Formats: sequence, structure tokens, C-alpha cells
Amino acid sequence: MAITALAFDFGTKSIGCAVGQSITGTAQALPAFKAKDGIPNWQQVEQCLMEWKPNIIIVGLPLNMDGSEQDLTLRAKKFANRLHGRFGIRVELQDERLTTVQARAEIFEYGGYRALDKSKVDSISACLILESWFEENNGLNKN
Repeated sequence: MAITALAFDFGTKSIGCAVGQSITGTAQALPAFKAKDGIPNWQQVEQCLMEWKPNIIIVGLPLNMDGSEQDLTLRAKKFANRLHGRFGIRVELQDERLTTVQARAEIFEYGGYRALDKSKVDSISACLILESWFEENNGLNKN
């Protein structure tokens, strides 16, 4: 059974967003959400969820390279819990080490320095988070 998933790359000023399908295992960047100290406009998030009707939400988990947690790790977990609490959709965390670096490299490759817009980087990071989740889960629905 095909599933639709939404992914978020949590940040305190911007939260990247992407949508994908388990059939293709690929993701497409959506506009990033502006955030104030990690808090998005929840109405905009709700509109996005209503539009895409995801079966699952994936939130990138920012860890240090050695796997230890950082300040942002706890905040991303809190964001994931709020998503689940508000909307009742299953939420999973996905290790996001290196996704921002990879996203910057991809954007730079296509458009040079001028293309390195912060919201684009965040949404491409969300794509990479989602695609790595699909890869690890073989695109299978684990309900």
C-alpha cells in the first residue's frame, strides 16, 4: 500500500518541508515555514497537512557527528511531539546528520552561490531526510 509522507527539517527560524510517496521513494521540496524561536504558524502547518493528507510525518533529528544530542535535538523532539499531539498523525524521527551539507552541495551544483537561499536549503534538507527514511524503510508501510 502506498503511503504519503511529509518531512520537516526543524530549525528555530525556518522549518523545511517536503512531501513524498513510498511508491517512488522520492521527495519534493515544499515552501519552508518561517518560525519564531522554533514555533511555526500552526495554521499554515495544518493547511499543509490538509492539502497532502500524509499517513506519516518524518522529523529530522539533529545530532552531533558522534551521535550525541545537541540543544536543537530536544527542540526537534518537542516539535515532533507537538505535531503528533495537535494532528494525531504518526510521527517518526530520522537522523539528519549531513543533510544540510548535502543540500547545500546540491543547490550550489545547480545554481552557484546565489542559489543558496536559506529556505531552499531547509526544504532540500527535508527532501533528503524523507528520502533517507524511505531508503531505510524500503518504502514499506510499517503500520
